[in-house]
Amino acid sequence: MRSPIAGQVVAVTGGARGIGQEIARQLAAAGARVAIGDRDGAAARDTAAEIPGTAEGFDLDVTDTESFREFLAATEKLWGPIDVLVCNAGVMWVGPFDEEPESHTRRMLDVNLHGVIRGVRLAAPAMRARGRGHIVTIASAAARLSPPGESTYAATKHGVRGYLVGVREELRGSGVHLSVIMPGVVETDLATGTATGAAKLLSPADVAEAVKRTIAQPRFEVTIPRYIGPVARITDLLPQALRDRALRRMVPDQIAATKDSTSRTHYQSQTEGANTGEQS
Repeated sequence: MRSPIAGQVVAVTGGARGIGQEIARQLAAAGARVAIGDRDGAAARDTAAEIPGTAEGFDLDVTDTESFREFLAATEKLWGPIDVLVCNAGVMWVGPFDEEPESHTRRMLDVNLHGVIRGVRLAAPAMRARGRGHIVTIASAAARLSPPGESTYAATKHGVRGYLVGVREELRGSGVHLSVIMPGVVETDLATGTATGAAKLLSPADVAEAVKRTIAQPRFEVTIPRYIGPVARITDLLPQALRDRALRRMVPDQIAATKDSTSRTHYQSQTEGANTGEQS
């Protein structure tokens, strides 16, 4: 049976490594034509050459409007109008809120939040004009929950969800779908050293499979594992004292988890000023 993804033109940001790489791999294997954008353009081209199916790698800095515009234009020049944009690029600093370097705060806002806003602004109008299209954003369970040690990261993900809620209503009836994927902790460099709390550790394949399902059957909010969404909504109804107790049992304290993590320190030193393609 032919996959509903077959033949679609898909652009993936932050697609050279981690979750983005696996999304690109699975979509290309399903018959999509996949444009892989990453600040590390050489790695994007290597990934495109290695995965099965039709894929091309491109340089992309999601914090630069012209770079993003050129990525989308190059994709369209190669294969025609973009059916699906997957906004995946992300970075994360973990630690006490008052020790977070301002450069990392700015970087998370620029990549995680403004990068998504920029992608939607650039891609959605053309999709609306055609009467079809889909923008899938890889956010995080931190869009519903805020682990200690990830306050700014969680703020960017809350912001992404809030932004998409409003834009989705503006696009109602246009034929353009918006989806926000919210996984728990995923085994990538971005999440190195962190704890999973009550949820299991996810793999990039878990997220990529959710993206495939969501493209085939669009839904706005997708949590991985699925129970995170209902649990977060139920918890919100509890009195504050009970809510606090429940969240402390479910949500990991990432300050404690990463206190002596050399791998975390290495990741954070490497990502300042860089755009990785991984998510948690």
